[in-house]
Amino acid sequence: MHGFVIGLDLGTSGVRAVAVAASGKILGIGSAPLPATKATGARREQSPEDWWNGCRTALDELGQNLDLSAARAIAVDATSGTILPVDNHNRPLAAARMYDDADTGDLSAKIKTLAPRESAAHGATSPAARALDWVKLPRLHCIIHQADWINGCLGATNWQTDENNALKTGYDPVSRCWPDWLRDFGLSPGLLPEVVPVGTPIGHVSAQAAIALGIPEGIIIAAGTTDGCATFLASGASNIGDATTALGSTIVLKILSAQPIFAPQFGIYSHRLGDQWLAGGASNCGGKTLLPLFSPQQMEALDDKMRPEKIVGLDYYPLPSIGERFPIADPQMMPRLSPRPAEDAEYLQAILEGFSEVERLGYARLAEWGGPTLNTVRHAGGGSKNKTWMQLRAQALKVPLLPSWSEEAAAGTARLAWLGLTGKMINP
Repeated sequence: MHGFVIGLDLGTSGVRAVAVAASGKILGIGSAPLPATKATGARREQSPEDWWNGCRTALDELGQNLDLSAARAIAVDATSGTILPVDNHNRPLAAARMYDDADTGDLSAKIKTLAPRESAAHGATSPAARALDWVKLPRLHCIIHQADWINGCLGATNWQTDENNALKTGYDPVSRCWPDWLRDFGLSPGLLPEVVPVGTPIGHVSAQAAIALGIPEGIIIAAGTTDGCATFLASGASNIGDATTALGSTIVLKILSAQPIFAPQFGIYSHRLGDQWLAGGASNCGGKTLLPLFSPQQMEALDDKMRPEKIVGLDYYPLPSIGERFPIADPQMMPRLSPRPAEDAEYLQAILEGFSEVERLGYARLAEWGGPTLNTVRHAGGGSKNKTWMQLRAQALKVPLLPSWSEEAAAGTARLAWLGLTGKMINP
């Protein structure tokens, strides 16, 4: 098929635009920074206008080396749980409140009394709790997610969201509806968007958006996803039992499953991808532990001095601070980083051994709660560049470790744009 599709990824600090051909070839990338999040106490806010300006800049950069007139469809992913109130013309009525905004008072306690245990709406950063502040705003038409607002700017007019962005706002992905407890909480489902499966065509790019962005008028807008799910899709994983580990500031595990897994006591949650499920969790271990102890240059220099075939065996649980969420959910869990060997290489290897054990335990926990047999693990993030860590992971997991198709979340979202355009999601 001729032409290409565009995936747009809105992160906390920037926007990325990626063009992907039907063959899976990445044709070009554009990017733009976003202004820093405004922090006031526990509140975290951004300006929606900054997001749109970022999309314009990223697409302008993409178009410098690629003729955007050949674009056939577009899809958007964005930060999970970022929301804003809008009027019936998609105009923001307040600053957007970000996914990590914990300025919700005692509302999380109220949600705990109403929502089922497996709901993703629990916690101090609950979008449902933040949304309650806006229900009496004059001219309020809908409370929507970050990706939904961008879709509206592109030309979507039916106030729809995808099943992944809706999850933390309280959506029930099993029953595929907004649950009754939201009404009891004070948040009428009538103030929330209609929810559709990822990849569903939800509109066409308007003439105004086409002029602003340099893309063709009338091309399909497909329902996107969250940034975390987009990263999984960018890995290229496509079969039940395929998994991804993101080795960044934290360690995030996701596995494609035929059924959902909900075990909130272990930090396990599931997103819906059509008739399949993306189950996983996120450990607090990762780069946040390493960077205060070793610079990137030190870690690179020590890589050749470590001996992964000879396990140090100090049984570390290398948290950066008190508290863990997955595969052990314990807010009082203490870091375990002693005794410290005299040699830096042994100390670093012992920490990496701890990370590998956290990853192994995470996939074991997912299997314990009904997940599929682990077949392959694709990896992304800076940690994948450390050959010692990679060898330790291979020894612990005993399944093939594969590189991701792309480390660009926007490339994963482009797969959903192809789904909206053709009814099929390309397998790169």
